[in-house]
Amino acid sequence: MGKRIGLLGGTFDPVHIGHLRSALEVADALGLDELRLTPNARPPHRDTPQVSPLDRLAMVQCAVAGISPLVVDDRELKRDKPSYTIDTLELTRAELAADDQLFLLLGWDAFCGLPTWHRWEELLQHCHILVLQRPDADSEPPDALRNLLAARSVSDPQALTGPSGNIAFVWQTPLAVSATQIRQLLASGKSVRFLVPDAVLAYIDAHGLYRASN
Repeated sequence: MGKRIGLLGGTFDPVHIGHLRSALEVADALGLDELRLTPNARPPHRDTPQVSPLDRLAMVQCAVAGISPLVVDDRELKRDKPSYTIDTLELTRAELAADDQLFLLLGWDAFCGLPTWHRWEELLQHCHILVLQRPDADSEPPDALRNLLAARSVSDPQALTGPSGNIAFVWQTPLAVSATQIRQLLASGKSVRFLVPDAVLAYIDAHGLYRASN
């Protein structure tokens, strides 16, 4: 039996307990050998992150230190071009054995935006997609995704077989935490304790990140 590897990308500006809880729930539910948090350098679909790539990478490294099976994959920060997920999947797949399973974790909003992604039709050639579905997500997927869902969705994520090619939904415990909220609190001088890991908070304080004077 091959390895089971998950990828969770994001700006992580900053990484917070919502990211980490989602990652751990999926890793536990699917018995992943590794779940790689992959900070984006220049995300094509989002505003430029507020702090530097090196600071965001350091915060993710602080957050997952000693927490198996979470690890950090910094390959997107080493690229001098936008962070296209298809490139990351191709490179990761090339490093894995033929029978290793690769899972791309996407939130519901990101999944609904897939038709705007670079070479999005090729994603399933390299991975399974796990959609992190919260109970309060009630929007409909766009028409461009309905045929794909009809053809490729599997009702039980535990039943995903083979190295790639299918889509499954994973129900998540909703945590009403957002990076935007955390940045706003910090900018106004308020505490974000218990919204981010203590090690991340210590890094933010030590480097004066997100403060109004920045």
